[in-house]
Amino acid sequence: MPAPEVPDDVVIGQLDRTVRARLRGLTKENAEAVGRHLLMVGQLLDVDPELAYEHAQAAVRRGGRVDVVREAAGLAAYRTERYAEALRELRTVRRLNGSSEHLPVMADCERGLGRPERAIALAAEPEAETLPGESRIELAIVVSGARLDLGQPEAAVAVLDTALARSAKGAAEVRVAQARATALEAAGRVDEARAELSRYTPEQLAESSGEIELDEEIVVFDLDEGDDESGEADDADAREGAAAAEVVDASRDADDASDVDVASDVDDAAPHGDDSTDVDDAAPHGDDSTEAGDGSGTAAGEVGDEARDGTGA
Repeated sequence: MPAPEVPDDVVIGQLDRTVRARLRGLTKENAEAVGRHLLMVGQLLDVDPELAYEHAQAAVRRGGRVDVVREAAGLAAYRTERYAEALRELRTVRRLNGSSEHLPVMADCERGLGRPERAIALAAEPEAETLPGESRIELAIVVSGARLDLGQPEAAVAVLDTALARSAKGAAEVRVAQARATALEAAGRVDEARAELSRYTPEQLAESSGEIELDEEIVVFDLDEGDDESGEADDADAREGAAAAEVVDASRDADDASDVDVASDVDDAAPHGDDSTDVDDAAPHGDDSTEAGDGSGTAAGEVGDEARDGTGA
């Protein structure tokens, strides 16, 4: 599949320095190409998610061993509702760098695939307690939606009655209110649901509904175009591409095997096929989570799942 074109004025020097540093394992020429595709992912994710996804896939084909590349692929897949693929890519990121920062998105993917139990299980992992407050609030919204999926409206309300959820500010505050109103209405507490939303304008409610707000670290521009920090590897570009392709293929096999196991536990409602994959040798955090999506599950701009149950996972 040919890579989408990148405008000439998009250059790797615009990419955040920390992200450029992660591309050091690639040859200079390959790092340049991958970095430019990552910039396009960031620019297009909100305005043309399908094209952003194509750029992410082009970056994976060239640099599939790099965590920020797989992260971009996972977030683009999530934004285009390829939940199974997004989950697999974000599992790979977790194995590569040990970070659990994308647990809310992974849990929402679980919902998107019709597996609310898996979303709840992800939120109960010890790593969830290490997330910053804003991410834990997003995770609570997803769990509330998952409880609704399971026909547990009072439990869905309770998840958002905590001090943490009530401490949300800005757009997150509105998303919590929307999720809580959906849960209250499902519990037959219609007046309380109306009161929950009465504090906000229609514009605020519209702006805050949707998918989980994604971390935009991969799209940060570095206006200081100093030294290009992407170092050169000893391999030639062709060998880099081949090695990355091998990793992707190996990951795909590992993920397919993993999904078969998951399918035996839960009915997979996954609507979207996946060709993305994980790295087998990536390390410590194995994931058997799966996709999610809807109900009171995701913060503003979140998975479009809000539409699913009116709340937004």
